[in-house]
Formats: sequence, structure tokens, C-alpha cells
Amino acid sequence: PPGRIRWLNAEEWGDLRAKLPAAWLPMADFAIATGLRQANVFWLEWGQVDLTRKKAWIHPDDAKGRVPIGVPLSDAALEVLHRQVGKSAVWVFPMQDGNPLPKLKSRDWKAAVKRADIAFCTWHDLRHTWATWHLMNDPPTPLEVLQRLGGWKDLRMVMRYAHLAQS
Repeated sequence: PPGRIRWLNAEEWGDLRAKLPAAWLPMADFAIATGLRQANVFWLEWGQVDLTRKKAWIHPDDAKGRVPIGVPLSDAALEVLHRQVGKSAVWVFPMQDGNPLPKLKSRDWKAAVKRADIAFCTWHDLRHTWATWHLMNDPPTPLEVLQRLGGWKDLRMVMRYAHLAQS
């Protein structure tokens, strides 16, 4: 239904991850680790990543809210990035032709979800999963911090997840 937030628990994520094509794994792992939207992951350039400072950023013209997003890189995100080093001078997640995946075909994603025996899940639900896991931590990530991390302009968007917080 409209407004329902779909997120994956750890077991579902493990099942889905095991059924994804190998070419998608680094992108999906990075999405779960950072909460970035599909386009921001697929078209991420090395010029937007600083492995030394453990930061990445999304330019305002590439962000849905038209504000820049600073992305602190967790150990999980850094592990994904280190595996990508040397695959392309420009793109973090190049496909075999050296270019980023222009768009994920819905039927291909749905097939992977079906193979994982999950009733429903979109790529964007990886973002929902990231936010939900942040709020289910003990202690949960403060809502204002999650808002900045996720690049949401309005706290109302983050409040959709608030009921999932342990506290």
C-alpha cells in the first residue's frame, strides 16, 4: 500500500544477496552500507570518493533533494570500494564494457527477488533497509543525523522510520 516502508531483515538480505547476479553484488552491498539511491551508486565516480578520509559525496545536481550529500564510509562500504579499485579510472562500479549500468531492468530485479523467495522488494528498499537498520541499532542513529546521512531535506521523510527505533 502507498506509504508502506519495505525493508529487509538480515536473513532476507542474505537470501537476496545470494541470488543477485555477481555484477550487481558490489553495487547492492554499497547501497546497503551507505543508503545511497540507485543512480548515485550506479554512476558514482572515483572523483567523488576519498578512501583516505573515508568519505564520499554526492553533488547537489546528482541528489534528489538538490543538496550535496556527504557520505561517511563504514568499514563495509570501504571493503566494497577497495575491491573496485583498478576496474575503471572513472567509474566505481563499471560493467564489462567499462561503463556504469545505465538502469536496472525491473524484470531482472524481480527475477532475483523471486529466486530469493521474497514476496516483494525493489532496489529502493535497500535504502529503506539501510535507514531501518540505523534506527534499530542500540543506540539508534539520531533522526537528525540520519536525515543528513540520507540526504533528506525534510525530517518528515525520516519520521517514516522512527517507529522502528528501539527507544
